[in-house]
Amino acid sequence: MHHTESNLIEIQKKIKSKIDNLNLPSYKPKIIAVSKTFSEQDIIPLLHYGHNDFGENKVQEAKRKWVKLKNDFKNVKLHMLGKLQTNKVKHAVEIFDYIHSLDNLKLASKLADEVKKKNKDIKIFIQVNLGGEKQKSGIEPSEIELFYKNCLSLDLKIVGTMCIPPDNEDPKFFFNELSKLNQKLNLNEISMGMTNDYLVALEYNTTFLRIGSGIFGQRTK
Repeated sequence: MHHTESNLIEIQKKIKSKIDNLNLPSYKPKIIAVSKTFSEQDIIPLLHYGHNDFGENKVQEAKRKWVKLKNDFKNVKLHMLGKLQTNKVKHAVEIFDYIHSLDNLKLASKLADEVKKKNKDIKIFIQVNLGGEKQKSGIEPSEIELFYKNCLSLDLKIVGTMCIPPDNEDPKFFFNELSKLNQKLNLNEISMGMTNDYLVALEYNTTFLRIGSGIFGQRTK
């Protein structure tokens, strides 16, 4: 068995145990295997295992790796997790099924144009900057309701919100805040929880966990 497959199985066991402890038998969050910087050799064992949700951070890398793989494995859903530049939107809409990093109106408008042109059903998360970190992208929590309404006026399919908690801080506060924001907007999906904190995120109703090194190992580039 390939190490990516055995790592995924171990994570699935831990998630099941956590959900059992939470006594939420119908709760079924999805794992996004974050395959950025990793090759097809590491990805294909997971595809054969039956895993369908994968994440990439860069549009060009995603196109290079996933055009053929998505053609060969029709059930794959590809998630754009990194910052999306407006000049890459056309190519992003071609290859991705989910965008987790919508963070400004200019990008929203460009996405809306491309989605209409290609008549593609793309599900989108609004990235929220809960820690007020200047080095991170995201909409300020106080501006989220107006931003969401603007996205709806563009006919974008907003399914949920996404956050990346500040490093070296307890993620519980930020997960709780995002969960409350999601409820306020009456959205169904939440993208939060990574390798170091995915079990904590389960306590706050996340629906998509973004796990990279826990499945693929440490990145060398």
